[in-house]
Amino acid sequence: MADYPKRVRINEEGPREGFQFEKGPIATADKIALIDALSEARLPQIQVCSFVNPARVPGMADADEVVAGITRKPGTAYTALWLNEKGFDRALAAGRLDLKGSISMVASETFMKRNQNRDFAENHRVQMHMVRRYLDAGLTVERASMMAAFGCNFEGEVPVARVLDVIAETLEIAEACGVTIRTYSLADTMAWATPASVQRVVGAVRERWPDLNIALHLHDTRGMGIANAFAGLQMGVDTFDASVAGLGGCPFAGHRAAAGNVCSEDLAFLCEEMGIETGIDLDALSEAARLAERVVGHALPGSVMKAGRLSGYRRAA
Repeated sequence: MADYPKRVRINEEGPREGFQFEKGPIATADKIALIDALSEARLPQIQVCSFVNPARVPGMADADEVVAGITRKPGTAYTALWLNEKGFDRALAAGRLDLKGSISMVASETFMKRNQNRDFAENHRVQMHMVRRYLDAGLTVERASMMAAFGCNFEGEVPVARVLDVIAETLEIAEACGVTIRTYSLADTMAWATPASVQRVVGAVRERWPDLNIALHLHDTRGMGIANAFAGLQMGVDTFDASVAGLGGCPFAGHRAAAGNVCSEDLAFLCEEMGIETGIDLDALSEAARLAERVVGHALPGSVMKAGRLSGYRRAA
């Protein structure tokens, strides 16, 4: 029996996910224009940038200017990504972001070394330290995430047992720091997930920690993004990261065809057709998707922005 949620939260990550991956430079004004267009779609959250080393991720070199230039809309949280303490300090200093603390884990040590330049033991120490930094800064820490939760281009299959072990370690860190993790995001960073593995992993996590809310961060490199999201919906997952028009990819995945997150407007359309509420203005989101395509100057994989939703055709018929 499917366990569909009645309402789904779609967190928009296109500005960060996309502009970290595009090969050519994107004007700061164009980034701001896209974020402002996304704000019109009533998204609950928009991840606007990442505070990372610009030598490694040149597309994020103007992160401070982007944050300073956006027009905030009530009802939308504006967030950013960081991978270390220096990045967190920059996010704090920006002064215009809705910041929350999170514990960041990885299921593949090889990928962690490529992406964050640390091993498992060092990451454990870093996460303990960062949670204390978040608390000292007055932030809540109720969320955790795990990259490469479904597989790794460098280590291969990630056993379900390892996913459970990493979650257990995360909860140990949280307990030691006096915080409670309520939402755990499982990221298919390198697009190894299939509907079967989504159900297998989510089912195993649910069985062991039934009170832990599960979120999914799904990439679409092999065209499985929307199918994997549907599998998550069947398991009752009600929180997804997504990327407008399918923007982006992971620059450290070791795969030149790495794609971005599941497409935001396609996922919102799926939910609409299933009678699942999102609170999103799908027409405004589709318009933002078309703007994203103009900004990057090449075709993007989103489908609904091209074909439109079905409601207009139903009225016409």
